[in-house]
Amino acid sequence: MLVERRRAAFTINFLVRLGLTWLAVSALLVAINWSAITALRFPDPDDTMRLIQVRDLLGGQAWFDLSQHRVDAPGGGVPMHWSRIVDIPLALVILLLTPMIGPEPAALVIVPLITLGLAMMLAARIAWRLLGDEEAILTSLVLAISVPVLFQLGPLRIDHHGWQIVCALAAVNGLMARSPVLGGRIIGASLATWLAISLEGLPLAAIIFAVIAVRWLRHRDARVMMVGAIQSLALVSLALFLLTRGIDDLALYCDAISPVHLAMFLWGAVVLTLFAKFEPMPRGILLFGFAIAGGGALAGLLMAAPQCASGGGFSALDPIVAKFWHANVLEGMPIWRQSLSTALQYAVTPLIALVAAIALAARSRDWLRQFWFDYAVILAGAFVVSIFVSRAGAVACVLAAPPLAWQLRQWLRAIRTMEQPAPRMVAMVGVVCALLPAFPAILLANAMPARASLGGVPDVAVKAVDCRMQDAGPVLAELPKGEFFAPMDIAPELLLTTDHTVIATGHHRGDAGMRVLMETALGSPDDAKAALAKRGTAYVALCPALGEARMYAKIAPEGFVADLIDGDAPGWLEPVALDQGNGLKVWRIRPE
Repeated sequence: MLVERRRAAFTINFLVRLGLTWLAVSALLVAINWSAITALRFPDPDDTMRLIQVRDLLGGQAWFDLSQHRVDAPGGGVPMHWSRIVDIPLALVILLLTPMIGPEPAALVIVPLITLGLAMMLAARIAWRLLGDEEAILTSLVLAISVPVLFQLGPLRIDHHGWQIVCALAAVNGLMARSPVLGGRIIGASLATWLAISLEGLPLAAIIFAVIAVRWLRHRDARVMMVGAIQSLALVSLALFLLTRGIDDLALYCDAISPVHLAMFLWGAVVLTLFAKFEPMPRGILLFGFAIAGGGALAGLLMAAPQCASGGGFSALDPIVAKFWHANVLEGMPIWRQSLSTALQYAVTPLIALVAAIALAARSRDWLRQFWFDYAVILAGAFVVSIFVSRAGAVACVLAAPPLAWQLRQWLRAIRTMEQPAPRMVAMVGVVCALLPAFPAILLANAMPARASLGGVPDVAVKAVDCRMQDAGPVLAELPKGEFFAPMDIAPELLLTTDHTVIATGHHRGDAGMRVLMETALGSPDDAKAALAKRGTAYVALCPALGEARMYAKIAPEGFVADLIDGDAPGWLEPVALDQGNGLKVWRIRPE
């Protein structure tokens, strides 16, 4: 009884310290981002589109209808591949807080910070269970200063990436559960939720199941966790599909959970459950069972949807869209396509943490030794995924936090023993560079002559005037409702601030409208006039200082957008007066 009381007191003390750390980090993030919060300046167009989706839901759009009907309206709208799961917390907070402090701004801060708190708690819990109280608090701090993680968990970042981080950490917490049954169910439910939010979690889910399979091969009792995990994955995936997608749309998609994926999970659950019934069995037969479960699921996917093996949801992209849009979405590109500072942020801390996890495994015994080896495998897998898809680097960085915190404590202990101030200072600088690996690169870049470029577009002398869509909103809202030709960089903000429609946004299922937008931007003014007249487009909007417009001007110097940037608008466009300090340019298309 006394031991249990001490353990409960220790747990409460830890949670209080973790909560205070989260409050301090949250207050700092709100202060840093206050101007963006008050101006409703989202860090990414996807965040803007997420709020539009939630607004549509609260405005009466059907629960199972995930289409954006104001994007490419003549083409019937764009069906989004996003999940309602991410909409739920935003919608609930908006509904709850509207009578008290106003609707959206509070939700746009509260929900990401709750996500941050969950991530800090789940990461710190790993360190708390396995390393100690001090390492647990250090883990939360290491997570809180990771730039890739904070970008996905900061205020206004309401897209789905933060919830993916939480699901990954929940799954890893399941691996260290005392009860293999409960642990398996946590793993399966966490991965099912992650995959329902985004299929980007599929590689790491496969790695985690491979780790559990190796456990089963070594210790036959581990079959309980495997069976619980695969059954939970299948059942929770089916439940989430029915609850968020329904049965009206049973088409096969490569970018979202579809019936074929549910069949894969069910197949694996049936096969592994049956093989578990016949334990103990020779390892060769068990390996054969794994091959039937995994190979059968993969074969079913390849037979039903061979296109999913060659690029997933992006395999069917229009060639023009793939060349001029997808190839320039840097967050979806490999790490070697990133700037040096960005690549260092994604690569250094996971690599240090990987070495630390291996060191922890080497110095541990029994179950703990096996766990840290498993953790190293999962961390290495997450890092390899991030090498090829940079935005996955946030998951690798957050998984790196617990072993990195342990390594940090080792370093700090060693530094305290240094008697000379100079070596101590050098060592502290090294620690800072390890935790903030982009810092030296940023200093070096600032020391060199400035050369601004974006997405491979050469330096262009364009005055950096901000395009304040929020300021222009009242003027644009007074215009008769119609379709805008607007670059994809600013189209979501235009949808957010007005009731107008747009040709396209940067979402791959709308590649038909994206092609129209690009061909119009790159074509001659006469071709643009004909294309826009055919659609019945009413307005043209452009922000000359943004990278997308500059890219069009670079590719087609005599094209429609290039002329608009040069101030040479064709006669069939009539300027719409906006505030002089606003870099946004808007024209009304003159009727014939």
